[in-house]
Amino acid sequence: MDAESYRRFLIPGVLSKLKGMELKAKLVVEGFLTGLHHSPYKGFSVEFVEHRPYMPGDEIKRIDWKIFGKTDRFYIKEFEEETNLKAYIFLDASGSMRYTSTKLTKLEYGSYLSASLVYLLLRQKDSVGLCIFDNKIRKYIAPKSSPRHLHIILKELDEIKPGGETDLGSTFHQIAERIKRRGLIIIISDLFDEPSRVLLGLKHFRHRKNEVIVFHILDPAEIHLPSVQPCILKDLESKEELQIEPKTAVLEYEKNFKVFVERYRRECRENLIDYIPLNTLTPFDYALLSYLGKRKRLF
Repeated sequence: MDAESYRRFLIPGVLSKLKGMELKAKLVVEGFLTGLHHSPYKGFSVEFVEHRPYMPGDEIKRIDWKIFGKTDRFYIKEFEEETNLKAYIFLDASGSMRYTSTKLTKLEYGSYLSASLVYLLLRQKDSVGLCIFDNKIRKYIAPKSSPRHLHIILKELDEIKPGGETDLGSTFHQIAERIKRRGLIIIISDLFDEPSRVLLGLKHFRHRKNEVIVFHILDPAEIHLPSVQPCILKDLESKEELQIEPKTAVLEYEKNFKVFVERYRRECRENLIDYIPLNTLTPFDYALLSYLGKRKRLF
């Protein structure tokens, strides 16, 4: 892989704008109201990262004597402080996310959005992880706060390929049980699955006291079905085909689509879940900055 290819996610103009922004947790995490690093745990809870060679001036107590016994060399245990906030970004990589009628597929749009959020959270010295999924978890990178973690996640985003069918509900339940420490859950998906199952999965996160943000990524052609001649539609995930007559299909589709979106909007609001519908025609940085600005005002 081209060593520089993943750097396409680090757009200088976007990063410059993000430097003045924050993503604060609004709800209770580990029993304490959180802003940025107000936890009494800060500086006391640590997580092992890696070994490095001993250097003059290092504390003797940090030497790993087991490694010394095996290699006859001195190595130091490196730790990082567990920050006040653990954030988990869940990116939908199912087949429907590869659709586009614009320059970017929904998956590409979601990847740029994910990269910006990772950069922002790490700059705040929060821990952030990434989970890529379709009908199952395809890749899970545990939250960390070290600067090098950004490049690990960017490389993973650079290698994503759209997968198969979606099973959001089951995947969310699986993930919710896997997360042991309460934190910030960020979902990036087109939510193209049975809403009742998806919403149960989102409520599972809330039941476990996590804060949840849902970025609902949609293509403009999905929001307003283009005028077309009689044609056959093909499902990107199941490959199922459906012949349509546009005059009746467009009206029926837009009616059902509004119900689909409104249900997510209403039930997310009722369960204290931030729901943000995004159109891939809107530059992702503009959409993110607008949301962060609104969130800051309401904090």
